[in-house]
Order: sequence, then structure tokens, then C-alpha cells
Amino acid sequence: MRYTPHTDADRRAMMATIGITDVAELFADVPAEYRFPKLELPAPLTEMEVARELEALADENTHVGQVACFLGAGAYNHFVPAVVDTVISRGEFYTAYTPYQPEISQGTLQAMFEYQSMIAALTGMDAANASHYDGATAVAEAVIMALHSHRTPRKKVLLSPVLHPQYRAVVRTYTQGMGLRIVGDEQPDTDFHALAALCDEETAVVVVQNPDFLGQLHSPAEMRDLAEAVHARGALLAVSVDPISLGLFTPPGAYGADIVTAEGQALGNSLSFGGPYLGIFAFRNELVRRSSGRLVGETVDANGACGYVLTLSTREQHIRRGKATSNICTNQGLNALAAAVYLAVMGKHGLRKVAELCWHKAHYAADRIAQIPGYEVVAPKPFFKEFVVRCPRPVAEINRFLLDEYGIIGGYDLSHDYPHLGQAMLLCVTEMNTVEEIDDLVHALAEVTESDLIPLEVLF
Repeated sequence: MRYTPHTDADRRAMMATIGITDVAELFADVPAEYRFPKLELPAPLTEMEVARELEALADENTHVGQVACFLGAGAYNHFVPAVVDTVISRGEFYTAYTPYQPEISQGTLQAMFEYQSMIAALTGMDAANASHYDGATAVAEAVIMALHSHRTPRKKVLLSPVLHPQYRAVVRTYTQGMGLRIVGDEQPDTDFHALAALCDEETAVVVVQNPDFLGQLHSPAEMRDLAEAVHARGALLAVSVDPISLGLFTPPGAYGADIVTAEGQALGNSLSFGGPYLGIFAFRNELVRRSSGRLVGETVDANGACGYVLTLSTREQHIRRGKATSNICTNQGLNALAAAVYLAVMGKHGLRKVAELCWHKAHYAADRIAQIPGYEVVAPKPFFKEFVVRCPRPVAEINRFLLDEYGIIGGYDLSHDYPHLGQAMLLCVTEMNTVEEIDDLVHALAEVTESDLIPLEVLF
């Protein structure tokens, strides 16, 4: 099928309207010597030669299939069952667009409905959508939802200092120009009691993370106390979570969260060198009309048969742009499908097993590292799969040594975001890390204290 929307007559009419007789006149302002520059292109290659060259370029990348990875900080190396890619690669899903016409989109709509249902069950919330870009934008959308949910304007937003620093940055970017006061994260105090004390009648929402960015787990009792303090001031509580952790720990809906967000990459989506990822977004029923993004509902057709449709679409920007709750509309459907397949395949017992493996392996690693002279595991609270380690040397130098000498991707350097911790790294251990890899990491870290590392400023 040809896609040529303009006929020769159409083009002549358009040129007559703007007063030209030839398309070349549109480029008259471009100097003649730059209009048709000579391109120094290499000689043409056959398909086989191009494939070989691209494979050689790809081989220059280091990926987690080749090396041991202990880097997390928001993107995680989890096992993806083969069935996930098999399902999402089917043409019916892979090329599907926004299902505005339910009569021809029942498969996509049902898949999104099942995703929403599983996310709601996982988080303990009433409803969920299937549209957000990633964990960071989901947090920003939670703030915007909270701002819209109050009858009288509230312009204060509290962010926990142990909420992912990039999430905090995205919140500020999303809401610039809205006249908000975004506070709470200026100090390194990770005590939620201190955060609750800042909540007042001007506060729209308090945003925290559990497990937080430093890996710490906050107990249901602590979270419930925070929720009660926040609600007493009329504000909402938004909680960012690790969805894998919910296979083992209490869901936010059980301790009073109003909005739950998460980075959904861990659920059946590969690291993919940074994206695309999936923003999980769940909430209580009272907020459903303030939700951004796509919601799929279950209904019956004229014959009484079960069917699926987009619901509450009037708040989406493609319907009522001027009154939309957000610009989020058609996003991340394939990533959400991958998460749905992953959750369906794993089931609650499989997800719990993954969470248990992360927990036990992370604690094994922490126990071993704590025994190395010069290293200190900083764990004032229980942790899930990430923990902080103070190091005897700059983290950047240690990470280069780990990669160059042992083929190990080290932890996240915390010196820029949390300088008060000193030379500290955030290490992550998942079910993908073998005991042998952990032992290699411990051996390599011990060797660091005995080696003369070349400072990075010398290398660069």
C-alpha cells in the first residue's frame, strides 16, 4: 500500500498559496554550497557484511550476560522466563497501538486488564493503570494526582531524602512552574518521624520509598504511623516500592498508602541498556478520576458477553486536552504486557521464591563483606536486596578495578547523592548472582585493600 497523501495538484495548490513555483525555493535561505554537500560515505556493503560489522560493534558492549553485576539503584538484573519474550513478540501484541476501537482490540485490552488486576493485588490497592514511562515519572504523576485531589489548593510537597534521587529530580522537573514548595529531602535524616513532623495543612502529598534508595526496609508499623500522621493533616501518602519485594513483604495498601508507584522493569523486562521501562501506578478508588493514563475496564456487550474497554477516557489528553489530568496516554503497553506475563508465569509462590533468593543472597554477601578489613556494611535497619558499604578507597576506583581485573560490575557510587556517607557504594544482589560470583566479589574487594590502584584522574 502506498502512502502518498499529496497529489501533484495538491502540491501546486500549496505552492501557489505561499507564492512559490518550485519546491527548491523553500531552501533559498540555505547557502548554495550547503544545500547538497558531498557525503563521504564508505563503499556499499552486502547484507552479510553489514551484519558482521554490526555484530562486531555490539560485541564492544559489556552486558550482564557476560559479567557478574552487583549494580542496582533502580534497574535490576532479574531472570526473565523465555515465555515472556515469546508472548510479547507475537505480532498481535508487538504491533498493537492504542485500543480505541474495542471491537478489534479485545486481546490487547484483556491483557492490560489482567495486568492492572495483578498490580492492584500485588500492591494491595483498589485500581491500577497501564501507561506510565518509568518509576520516576510514576512518582511525578503521583504528586500531580495528589495536587488535583484536594478541594482547596495545597502547594507543599514532602519528599523523603531516601527516595531515589533521580525520582526527586524528575518530580521537580515535572512540576516546575506550578508554584510548589518541594521540601523534606534537603537533610540526610532518613527518619520518617522527622518527615511526618514537616507535614501540615498546606501539604498535598508525602512521598516515601520502601525499601528506600539505600536498601532499608521500613516496618509496617512505622509506615502505618506515618500514614496516620499524614492523613491527620489531610495529605496523601505515596509510596514507591520494589515490586519484587512485595512477594515477601507487606503491601503498601495494608499500611495506609493512597498511591503506590514502582519501577516495573524488574517484572519481566530486561535492562536494555536503560530502557524503555515501565512505571507502575496504583491507587485507591477515591482517586480513580484523578488518575493519569489508560484504564481498562470489564463490561458486557449487547449480547451479554464479557468484553473490555477503555474507561474514564474523558480525562485523557487525547479526548479533552485542555482538561486532561496528564499528557500520559499511549505508553509502555508492551512493557506492561511483559510484566503481566511474568507475574502470571511466576504466580505468588514463584514471586515469593525470587524475593527470598534476593534476601538470602544479599545477606550472605553483606555478612562476607563485613568481615573484610577496611569495609563497613551500613545497615541500621533490615534490608532487602541492596545495602550500603563504606569503602577504604573511592568507589569509582574500586569499580574500575573490579571490572578490569575481575569482570565484575560493582555497586552504585553514593558519594554524589549522599556525600555524608563518605566513600560508600550501594551494592545489589539478586537471584541472578551465584554464590561463586559473590565469593569472587568478596575476594576482589579484599584485594583492593592490598593493591596500588591508579587514581582515575591519572587515567583520564
